[in-house]
Formats: sequence, structure tokens, C-alpha cells
Amino acid sequence: MAQRIKTSLYRHTAWKLLLLLAVLAVAILISAGMGYLKIGFYDVVNIIVASVTGNSERIKDLEEVFRVVVMDVRLPRILSAVMVGAGLAVSGCVYQGILLNPLADPYTLGISAGAAFGASLAFLFFPEAGLYAIPCFAFSGAVVTLFVVAWLSSGKTFSRDGLSSNSLILSGIIVGSILSAGISFLKYIADEEVSVIIFWLMGSFASKTWTDVWILLMIVSMGSLIVYFYSRDLNVIALGGRMASTLGINTGRVTMILLITSSLVAAVCVSVSGIIGFVGLLVPHMIRSMTGPDNTRLIPVSLVAGGILLVTADTITRAVLPVEVPIGVLTALIGGPFFCYVFRRNHLRNRGK
Repeated sequence: MAQRIKTSLYRHTAWKLLLLLAVLAVAILISAGMGYLKIGFYDVVNIIVASVTGNSERIKDLEEVFRVVVMDVRLPRILSAVMVGAGLAVSGCVYQGILLNPLADPYTLGISAGAAFGASLAFLFFPEAGLYAIPCFAFSGAVVTLFVVAWLSSGKTFSRDGLSSNSLILSGIIVGSILSAGISFLKYIADEEVSVIIFWLMGSFASKTWTDVWILLMIVSMGSLIVYFYSRDLNVIALGGRMASTLGINTGRVTMILLITSSLVAAVCVSVSGIIGFVGLLVPHMIRSMTGPDNTRLIPVSLVAGGILLVTADTITRAVLPVEVPIGVLTALIGGPFFCYVFRRNHLRNRGK
């Protein structure tokens, strides 16, 4: 009976995942046609198919500028938004699953601020270091921040029992504030380059290229596969360290792998898009009502839903609003009140116990 229920749940999750993938595909195609130059839905489809297959006969009646706009301008930006949304959502699932706290995500734990500080250093002091300098500095900043936050909150090595979720989030807020001050200082000494840093920190997918897409695809795909590989262990870790040890799970090792992997994914996302907050907080909450807390179902569905959320938000800022607003501002305006709602709900629930 239990096996039958489990099979039914996974079948329903598969259908939901396929439906979300279809929604994502349609959202990408619609977004590629929106903007200052309007392009029809089927024209977008023909341009993409012709570019992939090399069959230029499909678009012989279309102007060349349409193909350039879709393939070289809009599609790299749209796919970058999809990858960043997916990566941040998966990172949020990991942080919330390990800490058993719905307020945990790369933004609230200071990981995004650490990645932003590292990337700002690369912008300011190593502008000629090459394409991979910013992701490397961002990852270094994120990992160092993660270790500092964990040390402040527990003073112990990584283990589920050694990490207090409330103190970890408080430590993340403290470290994030210090890093924000450091970023402000970097902006102060940047002189002419300060506008570049400020615009980047607010979050934007403008001027993204296919190189950004491939970097994100590689890191987010590898990170998501690693996280999904340990998703069953993450379910057991949520039951407590003793239960996990009884079942032969090395809690400290699994926790470290998951935290470092999710930090890498978040860091690369930040290095490409700037700080985009609350995606890792919003998406897992929305998806749990569909899949439940089981991470083997929650993680893949959240990955797709994160892509849908961010590509929709980017399309609004790029093609709907009269003036393009940095996407980090839009997600903060949406996520901030949601953060307050979750915090208040948990406070009332804990007070009622």
C-alpha cells in the first residue's frame, strides 16, 4: 500500500514537472518576441529552429535583423535568467532542507553578499584578468562567507547538529551587513567604474552572451545533479543526526558537500547577474504546496519553477515596464514582504506551542 502511494506521488510529480517545463518553453518563446521590436510567436519558433538545424529556408521571408535580435540579443539574456532562477531555487532548497528553516536562502545567509564582494574585487582590481576571473572571485567570496557564518553560529565543523538555524541566519545577516559596508567602500574608491559596479549589484541580465549561458548551464547542471544525488540523504538529515547516523549517512560530509555545491551555484549566478534576492526563498515555499517536503520531488520541480519565475520577472522589467528596472529591485519588492509574512507566521506558530 505504501509503495503504491509513493508511486502515485512520483507519477503526479512527473506530470507537474512536465507541465512546468511546457510553461517554461512557452514563456521563453513569448519573451523572445517581446520588446521594442515585436516578433510573432511562430516567427520566433522558426528563427530558433532554423538556427539550430541550419535550415535557412524557414526564415527566408524574414528580415535578418529579426534573427539577430532573437538569437544574439534576447535569447542569451532569457536563457541566462532561466539558469540563474533555477540555480538560486535549488540553492534555497538545500539551505532550507539542511537548516530546517523556511527563512534560509543564499540572500539571507549572506552568501550572495560574499559572492558580490568577491566579484566587486575582480571588477575593481582585476578588470583584465579574463572571462573566468569574476566567477572565481565570486565563488571564493561565497565559500569564505559560508565558513565564517558557520563558525560564528556554532564554532564547530560542518554537521547538522552543530548548526543552529536561527543563529546561522543571524550570523548571515551580521556578515552580510559587514560585506555590504565593504562593497560600499569599494564603490567609494572605484571612481569612474562605480556606475558599472552599482548597476551590476542591483541585478541585471542586460548584454548577456552565449558564453554566459554556457557557463551557467555547466555549473547549474552539475550542481543540481549533485544536489539531487544527495536528495534522499537530505531527507534523512532533516530527521536528525542520530537517525542519519543510524542509517549509515555521514552527516558532516553530506552537509559540507551540499553547502559548498549550493554556494558554488549561487556564486556563479551572482557573478553573472548581480545580486538577485529572495528567489531561493520564494520558490521552495511555492513548490512545497505542490510536491510536499520530499526533496527528491521538491528539487527538480523548484529548479524549473525558479527558471519560470525569473524569466517572467526579467520580461516584465525589459518589455512591459516603460523603463527597465534592475531585476534585483523587482525581486526585492516582491520577496521582502513575503519574507516578513513567513517570519511573522513562524513567530506566531512558535509562540503557540
